[in-house]
Amino acid sequence: MQTRDIANEPLAAIDELPRPLVTRAHDHPPGHRVDWHRHRRDQLLYASAGTMLVQTAVGIWVVPPHRAVWIPGGIRHRVRGGETPLLMRTVYVEPGIAPGLPDGCCVVSVSPLLRELILRAVSLPDLYDQRGADGRLMRVLLDQIRDLPVTPLHLPGIRDRRLAPIARCLDDDPADARGAADWAARLGMSARTLSRRFRRDTGMSFRQWRQQLRLLQALRRLAEGQRVNAVALELGYESPSAFVAMFRRSLGATPGRYFDD
Repeated sequence: MQTRDIANEPLAAIDELPRPLVTRAHDHPPGHRVDWHRHRRDQLLYASAGTMLVQTAVGIWVVPPHRAVWIPGGIRHRVRGGETPLLMRTVYVEPGIAPGLPDGCCVVSVSPLLRELILRAVSLPDLYDQRGADGRLMRVLLDQIRDLPVTPLHLPGIRDRRLAPIARCLDDDPADARGAADWAARLGMSARTLSRRFRRDTGMSFRQWRQQLRLLQALRRLAEGQRVNAVALELGYESPSAFVAMFRRSLGATPGRYFDD
């Protein structure tokens, strides 16, 4: 299938097409980046192969296989691929076309039916026949998007400048075991002040935020083929069983089961 890369296509060409749903397929090499941009339309961004990291002003979403990210229209974002080729399949949805669509960014589960609908939809012409079979397929696709289950794969961004060194350090070395009291001493504040700033900035405690960062780092590594034992040690867990227990508590399945779904 021939693909079209939105990096070389004016966004207006997508936003102004006279159809409620518009699709695009574009393939990228490992490590590819799509710089900051926004769309007038809502967007369901799905990778039929590879992983994505999607960033907005308020946080980061990691998108492993069998998941997609929903990005409402008007939200500025950028996308980074992982260490394997990224086959990106996108559905652009006219805002307000249907009730019940998410009003914020979120990662959602993609069922086998939705996957096949997306893969079929990206092969249709831009000006598909809305009254024919293609139009019916798009309406089923929209119904499926409205029923997507949300998954907890979001890491709130840190905007407090005094906390920024923590984010930078843990992003580079998620196994760093220093606790809130250690970081507070290093940053010249009390542990209570650090805790209050973290909660105000992210909605999480320091410990919760660090665990979520480790979870998202784990998803990226596992999706790219790293072994569970290696990932557990790289992220600072005492044993693979401790890592698997955290993973199951967070996502309701072991790593093997999660990536088989």
